[in-house]
Amino acid sequence: MSQPAVAALASLPFELVFDDGEPLETEWHTVQLPLLRKVIRQRMLERERRDFYVGGNMFVYYSVEQARDVAKGRPYFMGPDVFWVGGVEPDRKRKGWVSWQEGGRLPDVIVELLSPTTAEIDRTMKKDLYARVFRTSEYYLYDPDARTLEGLRLVDRFYQPMAPDPQGRLWSEQLGAFLGLWQGRREGLERTWVRLFRPDGSLVPTGEERAVEAEAELGRLRAQLERRE
Repeated sequence: MSQPAVAALASLPFELVFDDGEPLETEWHTVQLPLLRKVIRQRMLERERRDFYVGGNMFVYYSVEQARDVAKGRPYFMGPDVFWVGGVEPDRKRKGWVSWQEGGRLPDVIVELLSPTTAEIDRTMKKDLYARVFRTSEYYLYDPDARTLEGLRLVDRFYQPMAPDPQGRLWSEQLGAFLGLWQGRREGLERTWVRLFRPDGSLVPTGEERAVEAEAELGRLRAQLERRE
């Protein structure tokens, strides 16, 4: 950790930046990002966990030096597309992730959604930062053009490729679920999406999908009762 957590006790001589004004790149990104965050939260509920935070498209501050550079307008990436941190207070209001306000904690899981403009930096500078400074246990990269999902696990100080299962899914020890690809319709878009799957292979649904499933099951029960009458 490049800045001790005790730095949280001192006020900074500059304002933290929480918005760089950069828009998302595609319509697919605008749907995929909140979808992945939703299903991660859902999986945590299934595991009866509340000590976590799921974020994305927000600044992650890992040191006061970095924050000073951002405040001065020096180029810095905004942060991971989606990240998960375990063992933290869930209900705190956050404009960004400020490590020295979080007991020095940084993301345990990061997912980056590649694009032609970000792929190189995701595979080089960010990869090195996440391994060397963040010490992020699991790093996933999805290329929506090639429809390829890669997983890297931190071993000592370096990332090692994860081996996919027969369905091409990657097991996340941190989330207790597989990351994999799912073809379907979300918000009117028929696309391939990064989703979570339970250990038994079943899809982790969103709240909306759970409601649809419950309504369908209720309809089946009503039909059975009507046939018995």
